[in-house]
Formats: sequence, C-alpha cells, structure tokens
Amino acid sequence: MPGLGGRMSTVIKAKINKMLDKAEDPSETLEYSYAKQMELLQNVKKGIADVVTAKKRLQLQQQKLEQQVVKLDTQARQALAAGREDLARTALERKQFAQTELQSLDTQVAELETQQAQLVDKEQKLRSKLEQFRTKKEVIKAQYSAAEAQVKISEAATGVGEEMADVGMAMQRAMDKTEGMRARASAMEELEAAGAFDDNLTLTAGQDDIDRQLHELTSSSQVDDDLAKLKAELGTGSDAPAPELGQGTPEQEQQSSQPGGQQ
Repeated sequence: MPGLGGRMSTVIKAKINKMLDKAEDPSETLEYSYAKQMELLQNVKKGIADVVTAKKRLQLQQQKLEQQVVKLDTQARQALAAGREDLARTALERKQFAQTELQSLDTQVAELETQQAQLVDKEQKLRSKLEQFRTKKEVIKAQYSAAEAQVKISEAATGVGEEMADVGMAMQRAMDKTEGMRARASAMEELEAAGAFDDNLTLTAGQDDIDRQLHELTSSSQVDDDLAKLKAELGTGSDAPAPELGQGTPEQEQQSSQPGGQQ
C-alpha cells in the first residue's frame, strides 16, 4: 500500500524523536553548540592569519620590485651617460615591466587588506556573539540544574517518579513477603498446638514400605510366640481338642463335683 510506508516512516521518526528528546541533556547540547561556535571562531582567526601571511609575502615582493625599479633607473642613466643607448633602453624596458608588476601587486595587496578587514570585523562580531552565548549558556545551565533539583526534591517528597516508584515497588514486595512469612509462622503454630506434629505421626510418616513390612513380620512372630506360651501354660498341645465354650478345665470340673463346691 502506498500510504503504509509513509505512516511507518512517520511513526519511526516520532519514536526516534521521543527517544532523543528523553536522552537529550540541555547542558550537553549547550556545551556542544558553544564548542562548535568556538571552532568556527578559530577558523575565522586562521583565515585572518592566512590573509595576513599572503599580504606580507606580496609586500616583500613589492619591496624587491621597488628596489629593482630604482636600480634599473640608475643603470639606464649610467648607460646613457656612457653612450650606451641600447643598454639604457634595455634597462628602461625592464624598469617598465617591474613597475607593471608592482602595480599588479599593489592591487592584490589592497584586495587582501580588504579581505583582512572584513574577516577581522566578522571575527569581532562572532566573538561578541560567542561571549553573549557563553553567558546565556551558563544562565540556562544554572536554571536547568535548579529546575532539575526542584523536580527531584518534589518527586522524593510526593513519592512520584521512576526511582521513587521502584523504591515503592520494592517496599511493597518486602511487605508482601513479610506478611506471607508471618501467616506461615502463624499456621505452623496453630498446627503445632493442634497436635499435628506429634512424634508418633512424625515417625510413622517417616517409615517407608520396607519398614512397614518388617514391622508387620515382627508383630506376627510375637503373636505366634505369645500363643505358644499360652498353650504351654494351659497344658494343651497342638493335637489336643480345644474345650467347648462354656466348659471349664478338668481341674474346675473336679472342684465343682466335690461337696461344698461351687455350683
């Protein structure tokens, strides 16, 4: 769809701008701007220095040409006085060429002086603006620091803000864990008071299946031993018939048949 790409681009730019705005520190931005303007001022100063250097170089050439003009004029006079008109003509021609170059240098030097004056004027204006920007920068930084401190103090006092919210959440988690631990301790006390943690239950709960079988085997052997002992005391073997219910032993029957015995 033709409009989908544009909408996505707009959303992405909006997200990026929001992230940049959140991460931007006004103090750092101002310092960066001040550094860039200082760099520009240094470039202007360098340009002025280059123009002055070029002008000085041309002025040195001017001085040499002026000396050469004077020298050639003197040589032409001497040659003419010596009757050497040809030499005098050659000297005058060279003199004229040197004067032409000297005029060209004068024009170039004048142009460089104009550029120098313009650059110096720009440098002064830029320096003045930079000084004003530096003063305003420090004021804005101070105001921002004061506002930031006030916001942090207000957030700390009211419990608002990301850091205070994290502290509040940590405190709430600690309180929840404390309440849970207290509830568990109370439940343990209640169970202990109700006898849920008696030693017999604890020992029985700790037995496994093998312990249970061994215990049953030991109990069964003990019952057998007790039964055999009882039979021996009563004088009954394993083959003797068991007395019927309601009948006593022979000794009891003999006592009951004697006079005066219990009926």
